[in-house]
Amino acid sequence: QVQLVESGGGLVQAGGSLKLSCVASGSGLDAIGSMSWYRQAPGKQREARELVATLTAGGSTNYANSVKGRFTIFRDRTTTYLQTVFLQMDKLSPDDTAVYYCSAARIWVPRTNYWGQGTQVTVSS
Repeated sequence: QVQLVESGGGLVQAGGSLKLSCVASGSGLDAIGSMSWYRQAPGKQREARELVATLTAGGSTNYANSVKGRFTIFRDRTTTYLQTVFLQMDKLSPDDTAVYYCSAARIWVPRTNYWGQGTQVTVSS
């Protein structure tokens, strides 16, 4: 089982920056094929979580249109496996207010997605 722990959330003024961290631990780290950040805006259901950014073990990245040019996902390159990722968030706006969740995708059978508990990001206007 893989456990994910996020950190780095908080309250920031519009235009500011925050850096989120996600650390994976446990067994099966070598089976993680990608790690992603999702966010769930206030009042939204879990099913409405928005995929914010993804980083694959091969180094490919993908971003939601709403964050392109403002957010950057990257990894800790000192680890052998993809197990620590960061989300640098710049030029934050109140629309970015949400609980941010880290997710890791297991690519070996049985395939599954692991989730962290989330970290709150609040952007004041």
